[in-house]
Amino acid sequence: MITGKTKVLAVIGNPVEHSLSPVFQNAGIRAAELDYVYTAFPVKEGKLGEAIAGMKALGICGLNVTIPHKERVMKYLDSIDKDAEVLGAVNTIVNQNGVLTGYNTDVKGFVGGMKQMGYEPKGKQAVLLGAGGAARAIIWGLIQEGVASLTIGVRNVPKVRPLVEYFQKYMDITLLDWSTPEFDRALAKAQLLINSTPLGMCPHVEAMPPVNWDKVSKGILVYDIIYTPAETLFLKQAREHGCLTLNGEAMLIGQGAESFRLWTGIELDTEVMAQALREALA
Repeated sequence: MITGKTKVLAVIGNPVEHSLSPVFQNAGIRAAELDYVYTAFPVKEGKLGEAIAGMKALGICGLNVTIPHKERVMKYLDSIDKDAEVLGAVNTIVNQNGVLTGYNTDVKGFVGGMKQMGYEPKGKQAVLLGAGGAARAIIWGLIQEGVASLTIGVRNVPKVRPLVEYFQKYMDITLLDWSTPEFDRALAKAQLLINSTPLGMCPHVEAMPPVNWDKVSKGILVYDIIYTPAETLFLKQAREHGCLTLNGEAMLIGQGAESFRLWTGIELDTEVMAQALREALA
């Protein structure tokens, strides 16, 4: 039951009506029997400053932030966490007695998905396909976890070079055109293969990044950050090739659970959250 004592959490963005965060966050909250409610607030262009001021005025405990506000919101906050600072984007705001701190939980969500299935990325040779919106968090997560090497394969090398140069101060990264023999050689050494492109996402389920499976070792982990569909063509081919597979559900749920932990200090039941997400998608 929602009362005057119920604490409010929300996601802001534009548009935000499609967000599934309220579905799985509220499922976790109910399972934990906590007096919180999580909703969604659309915030239009030019209204972000007013929205953040409203967060303070209304005593909203925490916000998730999505497109197009993840970068712009930083100037309205009192402090920024290290991950958010490196990534240049905030997806979580904690309101502690009127002091607003920005975090980015995508990194922990990405890494947590692997660790949840017992996979340790430290010391592995990693290959990343594409440099889409989640690539910065993936790269930073792999660097922090101590992968032995990181190769990024893309369609347009010049376009992605500034991103790679930004992270070169933390780790030597190889950037290659994914249609070249050099990239095939990197694939042959890969122990972890990740897709950060939108290729294969609903409704274009017939698409996938170009991978020469003959070069990929059987038994490695193949991770696709897409979660609709649950098994992309990329993951299907990886599974049939004999690889371990992981989709983006764990990353989505993981970043949400980490946000809630930052807001409350409480760890929600991620399986309950994941089940609510699957039901909503179905």
